[in-house]
Amino acid sequence: MASVQAVREQLQRVIAGQEEVIDQILVAVLVGGHVLLEGVPGLGKTLMVRALARALRVEFRRIQFTPDLMPADVIGTSVFDPREVTFRIRRGPIFTNLLLADEINRTPPRTQAALLEAMEEGQVTIDGESLPLPEPFLVFATQNPIEHEGTYPLPEAQQDRFLLKVLVPYPDEAAERQILQRHLEGFRARDLAAAGVEPVAGPEDLMAWREAVRQVTVAPALVDYVHTIVRATRQWS
Repeated sequence: MASVQAVREQLQRVIAGQEEVIDQILVAVLVGGHVLLEGVPGLGKTLMVRALARALRVEFRRIQFTPDLMPADVIGTSVFDPREVTFRIRRGPIFTNLLLADEINRTPPRTQAALLEAMEEGQVTIDGESLPLPEPFLVFATQNPIEHEGTYPLPEAQQDRFLLKVLVPYPDEAAERQILQRHLEGFRARDLAAAGVEPVAGPEDLMAWREAVRQVTVAPALVDYVHTIVRATRQWS
């Protein structure tokens, strides 16, 4: 079985620094949680997710969220087939293993909400028909800080579907120099294979890792501690 460390090493071939960010997204992968990556443009958020999909050897699709994107563009729709004189389901790009919702806060809340059922239930409903999504299914969304022009705040219900909101900071000085050197040596983000990112795991490895996580014993004292923290978040006085 492939190792999580092997996946981390593949990400580090194209992402300089950002060790804490990489750790957090790998945690989400292991427990099957969705991730919201927030940071200003140019910090490698999209590149990181693309590299992750390649390293995990899972089916990957990207949706560029724009102000004119419609819900049907995400989940799909039913179309009339004149030859069969019936409606057929045309599945949208959400039917994949790893979905990148790029710049999710550049589209209105109505379209953002198209992801709600998929992220919570692992299925989508088109014209009253519930369709299961592939396993594994993960959503990685990127967004720019809300103070940037042309963005819409994510509804609270949408935010609740993400396990983690990961803030992507500027790289430190050493990492910035490494980035510059890589580009001087001909690095091109569009060509992950040329950058040395290789598939080192697969969907079966991912499911095996998750099963191993489920076997971890959690001490009652830790459960009580987590419960206390959760209850404290509801106390406003």
